[in-house]
Amino acid sequence: MSHEKIEAGWNFDNSYTRLPKMFYSSQSPDPVTAPELVLFNSSLAASLGLNEAELNNNDGAAVFAGNKIPEGASPLAQAYAGHQFGHFTMLGDGRAVLLGEHLSPEGERFDIQLKGSGRTPYSRGGDGRAVLGPMLREYIISEAMYALGIPTTRSLAVVKTGELVFRETALPGAIVTRVASSHIRVGTFEFAANFGTDGDVRALADYTLQRHFGGATDFENATETDLRKGIAAGRYLFLLQEVIKRQAELIAKWQLVGFIHGVMNTDNMAISGETIDYGPCAFMDTYDPATVFSSIDRQGRYAYGNQPPIGAWNLARFAETLLPLLHEDEEQAVQLAQDAISEFPKLFHKYWLSGMRAKLGLYNEEEQDESLIEDLLSLMKKNRADFTNTFRALTLNRIEDTGLTEVIGFEKWYAEWETRRSRQSQSRLDSQKLMQHSNPAVIPRNHRVEEALEAAVNDGDYTVMHRLLEVLSDPYAYSPDQDEYCELPVPTTVPYRTFCGT
Repeated sequence: MSHEKIEAGWNFDNSYTRLPKMFYSSQSPDPVTAPELVLFNSSLAASLGLNEAELNNNDGAAVFAGNKIPEGASPLAQAYAGHQFGHFTMLGDGRAVLLGEHLSPEGERFDIQLKGSGRTPYSRGGDGRAVLGPMLREYIISEAMYALGIPTTRSLAVVKTGELVFRETALPGAIVTRVASSHIRVGTFEFAANFGTDGDVRALADYTLQRHFGGATDFENATETDLRKGIAAGRYLFLLQEVIKRQAELIAKWQLVGFIHGVMNTDNMAISGETIDYGPCAFMDTYDPATVFSSIDRQGRYAYGNQPPIGAWNLARFAETLLPLLHEDEEQAVQLAQDAISEFPKLFHKYWLSGMRAKLGLYNEEEQDESLIEDLLSLMKKNRADFTNTFRALTLNRIEDTGLTEVIGFEKWYAEWETRRSRQSQSRLDSQKLMQHSNPAVIPRNHRVEEALEAAVNDGDYTVMHRLLEVLSDPYAYSPDQDEYCELPVPTTVPYRTFCGT
């Protein structure tokens, strides 16, 4: 493998390597035999200040496959732990290598990670590789989430490796280049707390504050004596509170578009507040809080309706790692953590209710709004209405398309909603514009995603995927060319299932 100077616009500054060595292992990607670039995200590359002409070709494929390392990169695999389905496990980047942190022309810092790039010290017997279908899925869903306005990691490129990966059968190997604000996870803090010292946890917390929360500058002048007394611990309480706030807002946004992450383990919760690790994720068609797609989630732990309480559970694990930093007195530290965590349900509810008001075109707040919302959701659940299309039909004032016009109770609900809207000062046109901005006309429907993956993986035909990506790039456009992507799948008795995609 060669470290080659490539005039592609890379601008690496690898601050993570300045953390204690326990947090990572230096690790180069394993070279592949015949890298082929199959997807390249031109708009993302431009926003990062990268030169498409130097990357959207064979040279770029070599970089995105890990065969060539850009100048300034410092490849490493990150160590972390996590609660997987409630059970604590030692983990780490078992099939991913962080090339480094790229600084954009605006000075923003982004992790550039190769997922599927080979074995690392954390592979636990795995081959460190990934297969094409799941890497394409991550590209589709992460870009769709970005267009929906939901904080997310993004995909810069997908390359085929030219090698087979053996799972149940032999499958084409692939690597996705993931771009993230960082890959610091709740599980990273769990790793530090369980296998390191309080000083290691403090180093990680200080680094995280500096990287994502402006350094908590109000606390910068505290002395070591202050720290021992718990006075300077306000910076770490601030960190906890800000992470709780970001996760409450993020999960509310998931709920508002019917997104189901599928594997909300603590190692899949990013401290930055971005959606990360698109494995068995999917979007809900029929509204039902019990909806779960993941083949391994047999108990429904991570079902759509459980995502908010699971978010709170994960955040409690995060708070536990910070206890030694919150106060020297353990009881007081626990109380501070509990008080902070108790704010999550309130924050989530606030963000969710605000979002639901917007989905119904409501600008102001009235006490009865929540019952109005819950009554609609109850009608939708009872009558198996499509989540996205119901709100799309209300936005377009095509009530007949809701599938609820013949349902007992809907006429009464609709009259109450119209009366409620008439009590606000904004016009009906303003209300409709708010709804259009808040209700996507299109989402990555599961059958459309599978259609695109099948064409690409089985036939080498990426036109279906490019068309899907184009439609999903502006989900609030309500354009005629999106209409066919609003259509529901053919009814089947076989439930849709997703897989982790290793």
